Amino acid sequence: MNMDSSKNALGNTVLVSILFACCVLCLCIWSASLSNPLLFSFQRSNHCPSHSQTDMKTLKFPTDELELALVKASTPNKTVIITVVNQAYVEQSVDAETTMLDLFLDSFWLGEDTRPLLDHLLVVAVDQIAYEMCFFKGLNCYKLETEGVDFGGEKIYMSQDFINMMWRRTLFLLDVLKRGYNFIFTDTDVMWLRNPLSRLSIYNESVDLEISTDRFNGDPESEKNPINTGFYYIRSNNKTVSLFDAWYGRKDNSTGKKEQDVFFDLMDEGMFGQLGLQARFLDTVYFSGFCEDSKDIKAVITVHANCCRSINAKIKDLTAVLRDWKKFKATSAEAAAAHSTVTVPFSWTGHFGCLDSWENNV
Repeated sequence: MNMDSSKNALGNTVLVSILFACCVLCLCIWSASLSNPLLFSFQRSNHCPSHSQTDMKTLKFPTDELELALVKASTPNKTVIITVVNQAYVEQSVDAETTMLDLFLDSFWLGEDTRPLLDHLLVVAVDQIAYEMCFFKGLNCYKLETEGVDFGGEKIYMSQDFINMMWRRTLFLLDVLKRGYNFIFTDTDVMWLRNPLSRLSIYNESVDLEISTDRFNGDPESEKNPINTGFYYIRSNNKTVSLFDAWYGRKDNSTGKKEQDVFFDLMDEGMFGQLGLQARFLDTVYFSGFCEDSKDIKAVITVHANCCRSINAKIKDLTAVLRDWKKFKATSAEAAAAHSTVTVPFSWTGHFGCLDSWENNV
């Protein structure tokens, strides 16, 4: 064998070895990434020679922790259920039998067709204790950082800390809208007794906002309804982003007002019409609260501890709500088993804890 032949053979061997090594590398990356398609796409573009770097421009990856949390909790049409908690909502006080977060989760367990919705619930914690408790319970969690502010303790209704926390919540929800996510916002003191999706316009793109009311005036299109921002569905689009921008923009010129009051002011001034925003106001027969109880236990979807001052009072009265709900379900099951057509009378337990919270400032 001459020298040139030896060099060619050696060169071919080296070339084959390099090609083999490259194939093994790509194969290993592919194999290790089967359970992570995002990781696979990223690594394939960077390491496999058959794909160019320009492919990355067409891919959208989560860029921060909030985006990762939203992606995880989102439905296929980019809808998320969001609630906000602090330490006072996740830790049991000496005087309470349970916590607000536990009651909230219990309602999903006891409700009709509500358990699967927990997969799409994002719990936003405004302090470290609340975040750790959320993580401990195996929920979808996100920690909302607010530098130099302590949102951990109980924020009594209409105190300055309460108002500040509500505005911080509004800014966060504006961020979610800007990222293209629709959401159902729910206060943690809302009991989910039935799945609300059939009553909300999730798939009707002509409706931009559906919001609960303290007392429903009978007209779902009337902007004179006294709104409650503790439960609403909102679609992400230019109109709703503009609404939230205008809403948050009034924060520093609304001394003594909570964000809900400012939202009502915007509505009363005709902001919805100016933006071409279509809103519906939710009937308390379905989306009820302590201000106005639902009159139909067979129709009620949510119960909100509105018109109440303190956490302990809410826990007391919401515990009674779940007890009433369990009694109704048990009685209904017994009637069905007996093939009975007799209507069983039902009435909600009085909201005595909340009434006392106003009379005695507790």
